[in-house]
This record gives sequence, C-alpha cells and structure tokens, in this order.
Amino acid sequence: EAAGFDVDAPTLNRFVMQNTRDHELVILLNAIATSCKLIASAVKRAGVAQLYGLAGEVNSTGDDQKKLDVMSDDMMINALVHS
Repeated sequence: EAAGFDVDAPTLNRFVMQNTRDHELVILLNAIATSCKLIASAVKRAGVAQLYGLAGEVNSTGDDQKKLDVMSDDMMINALVHS
C-alpha cells in the first residue's frame, strides 16, 4: 500500500470476472459506469452549458421533461446500445 491507498484495490469488473467469468456482464457494467461518469460530468457543468430547465418535451405520463433528464437518458441508451 502506498500512503494508505490500496494500489491493487478490487474492482467490480475484476470481481465479476473472477466469480462468474461472464464477459457480457462486464461489458454491460462498463457501459453503465461510463454513462454514469458522463452524466455526472454533465450535471457538474449544467449551469455553464445551459442544461437547466425544460427540454420542451413531455414524457409518457404527461410530465414536462428537463434538459438534464433527456440528455441523461440519451447518454445511458447510447452507452448500452453501443456496448
């Protein structure tokens, strides 16, 4: 350990591979993790990127959708489709 940090910390991907050997599950988890990182980055910069407010769309239940919600949905869908 370097300065109190575990430099060989177990990752979720490593755990899944060691315990299930399920390559498709690892790919799925990577896609979800990547989209979550992109969404977190967008949320941090929402003000600068003018991502607050309504997107001008309505969801299936009749609720007005927010810009960040629509963008987050798109990011997650794209990550999963292309994984």
